[in-house]
Amino acid sequence: MSITILGIESSCDDTSAAVIRDGLLLSNVIASQKVHEEFGGVVPELASRAHQQNIVPVVDTAIKRAGIDKSELDAIAFTRGPGLLGSLLVGTSFAKGMSLGLRIPMVDVNHLHGHVLSHFIRKDAADKVPEYPFLCLLISGGNSQLILVRDFNDMEVLGQTIDDAAGEAFDKCAKVMGLPYPGGPHIDRLAAEGNAEKFKFAKPHIAGLDYSFSGLKTSFLYTLRDALRNDPEFIENNRADLAASLQKTIIDILLDKLHKAVKATGVKTVAIGGGVSANSGVRKAVADYCERHNLTAFIPERSFTTDNAAMVAIAGYYKYLSKDFCPYDAAPFARVTV
Repeated sequence: MSITILGIESSCDDTSAAVIRDGLLLSNVIASQKVHEEFGGVVPELASRAHQQNIVPVVDTAIKRAGIDKSELDAIAFTRGPGLLGSLLVGTSFAKGMSLGLRIPMVDVNHLHGHVLSHFIRKDAADKVPEYPFLCLLISGGNSQLILVRDFNDMEVLGQTIDDAAGEAFDKCAKVMGLPYPGGPHIDRLAAEGNAEKFKFAKPHIAGLDYSFSGLKTSFLYTLRDALRNDPEFIENNRADLAASLQKTIIDILLDKLHKAVKATGVKTVAIGGGVSANSGVRKAVADYCERHNLTAFIPERSFTTDNAAMVAIAGYYKYLSKDFCPYDAAPFARVTV
């Protein structure tokens, strides 16, 4: 008997719905919000209002594109957290209402678990998925973590950022350079045109497997401050080289800890996830690293790197198989670790 799951994602500024049947993706619809660009970052109140406008048509479109009727759904998976509380409340409330209306169970999903399990989304039954255990480098605007994944419900955080995440470093440095929000994709584009060896920025010396990116950000800002005193057009004349050097430094920091984690765990499979895993330099660096060390690499499709409901649906699918359902009095949460 087939199991069909509707996934709903509303943790930040993307409203998304997806349908998965027996682990195979039938649809994945995402409505992005452009309203935040002029503010240089996500405005929580505007995000929650946009979710309210988008969630009904997005869910409806996902069901139609999947070629099913809502009566065929076996459960509704939704992002319970972490994220923006107002945004999460929209998705949580909608999931509860639809669950009650259809008389089917709900499954709550940890947003970070969704990113890790995005590698199990299959478009075809022949698609390969990671074998347990594997190491996942989760890198996004809010999180930079090294996670040992023993099973879909058995994950151990080996190391994480103690301050800024990698995505924050990209976005904050991009903002200082005068690039639009979000800055990460613009840094990625410019880096391909620049000389990554032209500028040297500080790298942290943090014990163990934890990350830190605040020192890199400060080093970057000081470099610009000192240069602009003598050359007001310094950023404009060196934007591509600054982007390339910044990206290389972040990648070096990420791979240094990744290598230590690989040696400590002895895993043979490495995966990456989260918004920063869409970065071209990161994707190539991880793939090259795995090839050099005879490891199997799992690099997600770019459509599965950002916030999307397909990862929520697949995480919900595995929880459904374990009959791990969510009560109706469950409230969303803003912060949590894996």
